[in-house]
Amino acid sequence: MVTFLPRLPGRLADVPSFDRAIGGAESNVACTLARTGHTTRWISRVGTDGFGDHLLAAIADCGVDVRHVRRDPLRPTGVYFRTAGDRATGTHEVAYYRAGSAASAMTAADLDPAALYGGRILHLSGITAALSADCLGLLTELTTRRPGRPLLSFDVNYRPGLWRDTARARVLLDLARGADLVFVGDDEARDAWGLHGPRAIRRALPEPHTLVVKQGKAGATVFRRTREPGGRCDDATFVPALDVDLVAATGAGDAFAAGFLSATLRGLPDRARLRHGHLWAAAALTVPGDLATPPSRPYADRLAALDDPAWARLHLAPGWTDAATSGHRADEEVPTH
Repeated sequence: MVTFLPRLPGRLADVPSFDRAIGGAESNVACTLARTGHTTRWISRVGTDGFGDHLLAAIADCGVDVRHVRRDPLRPTGVYFRTAGDRATGTHEVAYYRAGSAASAMTAADLDPAALYGGRILHLSGITAALSADCLGLLTELTTRRPGRPLLSFDVNYRPGLWRDTARARVLLDLARGADLVFVGDDEARDAWGLHGPRAIRRALPEPHTLVVKQGKAGATVFRRTREPGGRCDDATFVPALDVDLVAATGAGDAFAAGFLSATLRGLPDRARLRHGHLWAAAALTVPGDLATPPSRPYADRLAALDDPAWARLHLAPGWTDAATSGHRADEEVPTH
């Protein structure tokens, strides 16, 4: 989608002007991964309008392959407006204009299987399932387990504004059960499914090999299924979140997923995967838009390798991703640049 970010705080009714940016869960993940050297492809539909032109140019400029994005001459590119406030507060407003958009007309028949399954990871979002019956059918098809598919990553991304009631949102639980790797916030699981706490979420989602439960400011827990003599069990790893000077929370979940997926592609252990997720989320939390440039791979690796006391002391402020060349030690506060 094209995203419109307010130039001033306040209600949408009172904000006089907005800045244009790009947004969308899957494209955010693809752009963030591409910016750190991973090969990524974004598959979607946009209109033949100027907003579609802008999206394709901006996402391609991040290094993402957009050759398999279809242009729809009959439907517009989706847009949304949001306030500057944190999504978790009651003052946050989002206005989606996605009904009847080009992306809402996606079906499994429209997509090239070779393009979909040619990578090591296929990443999907529950937001897509909320756009239309066709999109839900597409997600149902893609999350059906079948031989030969790549590792299927699914970010639940429950957005109450896109679901008319929580009963319908339970379909997200069924989609998650078909994935290999699932990201979900504990607040999302509570609001959409009535589940409380990481262990309860894991009991409801035993099928995915890996389950990542994001616990807000506390941190995140990853459950990984392991095989032991006589049956299966879970390894659980918790990593606390970082101390961050918050600018805007929108896009942090996508950045977390991108960081975790980057570390997964590199074969790093679970603790490092969670730490990379937190670091990349911190990059998004310290900028106003949905999409942030993550720290360089060597700098992120150095921070992720800190011992627990040094990790707990990290304080990240706007501009911290540029600190690799500023002379700061990895375990000290990174001031605003």
